Amino acid sequence: MARACARHILLKTKNEALLIKQQLANGADFAKLAKKHSTCPSAKKGGDLGEFKPGVMLKAFDQVVFKKALLTVHGPIKTKFGYHLIETIYRS
Repeated sequence: MARACARHILLKTKNEALLIKQQLANGADFAKLAKKHSTCPSAKKGGDLGEFKPGVMLKAFDQVVFKKALLTVHGPIKTKFGYHLIETIYRS
C-alpha cells in the first residue's frame, strides 16, 4: 500500500495562499509560515501531516500528494476547508 508524508498550509482565501506561496518561493521557511498563518490544527507542527495512505485526505489533496512532484510547493488547491499549499516530503 502506498504511503506519503506531506505538510501543508491551509488558508481562507486564494489571494492569501498566493501571497504565502510567493514568500515560500522567495525562501521563507515553510514551518514558520504554517505556524503563523495556517488555519489547520497541524499549524502547531509546522503544517506536518505525518504519513498517510491514499483515500485518507480529500481527493483534490490526494491528487497532489500521490501524483505531483516531491519537495515542491503545489497550490493553491481548493477543498471544502479552504486553500492549501501542499508539499509532499516522500512517497513509498
